[in-house]
Amino acid sequence: MSEFRDELDPPFEVIEPPACRAPILFNSPHSGSTYPRDFLAESRLDIATLRRSEDSFVDELISGVVGHGFPLMRAHFPRCFVDVNREPYELDPRMFDGRLPSFANTRSMRVAGGLGTVARVVGDAQEIYDHRIPVDDALARIEALYKPYHRTLRRLFMRLHRDFGAAVLVDCHSMPSTAGNRDERPRPEFVLGDRYGTSCVGAVSETVEDTLRDLGYSVSRNKPYAGGFITEHYGNPAAGLHTIQLELNRALYMDERRYERTAGFAKVAADMETLALRLADLPYEELRPYRAAAE
Repeated sequence: MSEFRDELDPPFEVIEPPACRAPILFNSPHSGSTYPRDFLAESRLDIATLRRSEDSFVDELISGVVGHGFPLMRAHFPRCFVDVNREPYELDPRMFDGRLPSFANTRSMRVAGGLGTVARVVGDAQEIYDHRIPVDDALARIEALYKPYHRTLRRLFMRLHRDFGAAVLVDCHSMPSTAGNRDERPRPEFVLGDRYGTSCVGAVSETVEDTLRDLGYSVSRNKPYAGGFITEHYGNPAAGLHTIQLELNRALYMDERRYERTAGFAKVAADMETLALRLADLPYEELRPYRAAAE
């Protein structure tokens, strides 16, 4: 992977408005679609199969929020190369040649499922590699991509908190329209994850859910997705830091087989702008640290 730093230049970007209208930050960590050449050569899968793990076009769907005064961060690297919605060292020792650091988490449910910080599988459990990869390769991805991404995201989130006294991070993802089981009913159009009410105050979750329902969408909360690493570790409502994960059903806006936008794309994009504006209308008193609010 000696060339991936150059190929992924920049590996992610922050798009900021001239002035922030409100402390609302949008993040798209899984929409990256720049695949390093060495990674493609090393994978046993073709790029179409690898793309099954992408949140394709989610960054484009939410890009309109910038024009309304809300910053946006997005990854360019794909999640199957390194996944920033995991712990920094959530790694499967069976994947690697060499010894993992002693502090690596090798026993999480996500590692067991092949979906650690460096993934073992994509799609319906298809193995990415037919051989072990050097452990130094995984560690290099973490140092070059994962850590800078989180440093930047944290800095941006905390700057909004400093400027406004509170901040809301909307972590945006997409999900397949079904889980692939023949008898499974279609998934909701949106799934909101607030870690069962622990990653943000109720006013944030309620505003998102009510807005989406008003716009005509079916909405579920915390099932089947309650929020990942970012939602859990960036949310601290007592300190005025709020995170919510937003999962969009891909059937709303794209052809899931052809990886193409559909006619529904423009409506969903416009509705994301409406959602941002509704969140911006939340009274800051409901978002600021509990102690300050009590005073």
